[in-house]
Amino acid sequence: MRQKTHPLLIAFAALTFAFLIGPLVIIIGTSLSETSYLTFPPEGLSLKWYENIFEISAFRRTMVTSFILAVGGTALSMAIGIPAAYAMARYRVQLPAFLGNIYVLPILIPEIVLGFSLMKSVAIGADFPIMAALFVGHALLVLPYCVRVVGASLNAFDFSIEEAAVSLGCPRWKAFFLVVLPNVRAGIIAGFILAFITSLNDVSISIFLTGPGVSTLPIQLLAHMEQFFDPTIAAVSVLLMFVTVGVMAIVERTLGLTFLTK
Repeated sequence: MRQKTHPLLIAFAALTFAFLIGPLVIIIGTSLSETSYLTFPPEGLSLKWYENIFEISAFRRTMVTSFILAVGGTALSMAIGIPAAYAMARYRVQLPAFLGNIYVLPILIPEIVLGFSLMKSVAIGADFPIMAALFVGHALLVLPYCVRVVGASLNAFDFSIEEAAVSLGCPRWKAFFLVVLPNVRAGIIAGFILAFITSLNDVSISIFLTGPGVSTLPIQLLAHMEQFFDPTIAAVSVLLMFVTVGVMAIVERTLGLTFLTK
């Protein structure tokens, strides 16, 4: 006999769903309004505010910069994080226990403090160019996500499979790419997505490291809000939301197929 769901449980689930979806519905509706100010429900329907995004050169320029930083910073953090997570999972007995805590420091430290420290040490102290400083800042910001998520997958991996491949004549570096990585692809995909989204939407680090002629889309959005409060803000937010969902789908599809065919 099928057990009947309690009405309070259904109501709680509906409220939770509304709490999660409601802001998205409001921001999408606001971005389609014909008025020159933010309002919901929208007064008329228009796509002119989406067109306005690409008519403003600052938005176009910072959009490209943000994607370059998100992809580059995430790739750099994955290149550092995956070997670090492998070493801590594979040689957990030999390595000191506190080593894993070092990689989560960027999360434990307030982002404003981290951004100011990077500005003083990297941008000013080391005299890095603005883009190079931003790459370092974004890679450092998302590194904990890569290490922790990939590390969780590696902790559940049976390294005897890797040893079996090595004992059969496979070089250890090749066993890492052909045996270990395909078995933790879910963690790699999750880490990449979390890192990419965090980097793309970052404000606290970027605001300290940007300079003349170089900015990111979230920083430009804040600057636009100081002068205008039109639905362009909502349109940019919706665009970022759909781009994030698209990147998640593409990465999961392509990265999964790549590993499965090896």
